[in-house]
Amino acid sequence: MSIDPVLGCCDQPGLMPFEQALELLLASVTATRAIESVPLHQALGRVLAADQCAGLDVPPHDNSAMDGYAVRVADLRVAAGASLLISQRIPAGADPQPLQPGTVARIFTGATLPAGADAVVMQEHVQQQGADRVVMPVDARLGDHIRQRGQDIAKGDAVIAAGVRLQPQHLGVLASIGLAEFPCFKRLRVAVLSSGDELAQPGQIARPGQIYNSNRYCLIGLVQQLGMELVDLGTVEDSLAATQAVLADAAQRADCIITSGGVSVGEEDHIKAAVESLGEISLWKLAIKPGKPLAFGRVAGVPFIGLPGNPVSALMCFQVLARPVLLRLQGDSGSVRGGVHLPIQFSRSKPQQRREYLRVRRVDGENGVELCPYPNQSSGVLTSAAWADGYAVIPAGATVAVGDLVEFIAFTELR
Repeated sequence: MSIDPVLGCCDQPGLMPFEQALELLLASVTATRAIESVPLHQALGRVLAADQCAGLDVPPHDNSAMDGYAVRVADLRVAAGASLLISQRIPAGADPQPLQPGTVARIFTGATLPAGADAVVMQEHVQQQGADRVVMPVDARLGDHIRQRGQDIAKGDAVIAAGVRLQPQHLGVLASIGLAEFPCFKRLRVAVLSSGDELAQPGQIARPGQIYNSNRYCLIGLVQQLGMELVDLGTVEDSLAATQAVLADAAQRADCIITSGGVSVGEEDHIKAAVESLGEISLWKLAIKPGKPLAFGRVAGVPFIGLPGNPVSALMCFQVLARPVLLRLQGDSGSVRGGVHLPIQFSRSKPQQRREYLRVRRVDGENGVELCPYPNQSSGVLTSAAWADGYAVIPAGATVAVGDLVEFIAFTELR
């Protein structure tokens, strides 16, 4: 893949390059400072508001990594193959007595190692002699099959930093240090609004000239997938007064407003004009494909993102532009993620002036995993996104040959 140095900078008047737009958007918002205490069992997907440090060692004591026998290695050398007495039995959860000299202790996985023991011998390597004696191998080494105290976490360690969106593994770590609740940023309230008299709701009978509103439900799902609080504003009619009223209401109820449609240049596109009457538009039209007519601004001080009306454009622009902004507002420190590079089954000899996101699916090719684009890349073909498992990113000004490595962003990385 090669990039034209002129076209790569996007010379279309009024179109802002993607990288510049994303930097501007992220610099324009700051994280909410509202914090609340969240119980451990309700914290999945929440964003941690303060570093969490361990008040104990994990594990809190030396313990056995195997079912077997706790021993003193020196005693095995002295016994030299003679049988040793089993002086105690230690299941997990028990508080053992110190190991008596010249004896062994039956011990189970996870059980606390008795004082004086310095190795565990696996039960498979032990010969039983009667009910209370065993013959041990003499080649046991100090520390064999022992999980040391603090091996995972030492007391005082910072285990999870502020700004992390909590996943199941994080909850497990917080549980392991005994935390039942901790401070998280309050859920971001995101208002979602669709614009257009042509939109019918699923379950209703569409009138002539209408289409069903797919954007509303796609965007609702995207917001909910981020674990944020949805403010569903439905669909607004195509009039400036009605659009102004619903946007003013949204600014009172939400921390961010997201709309679809109505930000282009048509006479019935009222979103942009309504936002300008209530606040400001600071960004409009990007050098990306699909999704050129994207707007960013504020309504009564509340961040506003106006997505295009075409379904694929709305979806893609939310994922690559709105999502990082929402995560930054939520306090998430990992709001921007890169992709991996894979060969593509695609060619283009004429460079484009806009950064393009092709809907692609990973397939097995002759030389490993390759990217196969959906045949119809129209911004109105939403089934292409349902078929695909991610985007292939073609930079502005690039020519592409079959087999070239291009950036691939999986949908799973955009949740």
